Amino acid sequence: MDAVFVSEKKGELKKILESDPYAEDSFARVGYKLKENVFGEGKIYLYIKASEEFIKKAEERLKGVAERIEGEKAEKVIKIIEEEESNVASGISLFD
Repeated sequence: MDAVFVSEKKGELKKILESDPYAEDSFARVGYKLKENVFGEGKIYLYIKASEEFIKKAEERLKGVAERIEGEKAEKVIKIIEEEESNVASGISLFD
């Protein structure tokens, strides 16, 4: 399941994401992507691809710091992140 969250509180968001990285249900273990200023608005977007159960826990942990978004805006964020990853991967393969 994909989920996108948006926040204006970069410091607080990073603190939550980086806390207890060795816990079984930590953001570090699941993996996440951060993207800043996607729409020129100075906000931070958090993209997580995880189980529905983890996404529900993430919503609770991020309450008051980031809110989940859906629809076209979320789809656009996911597309931008995936395209960047694809470009990086193909760029690396050019030098192998």
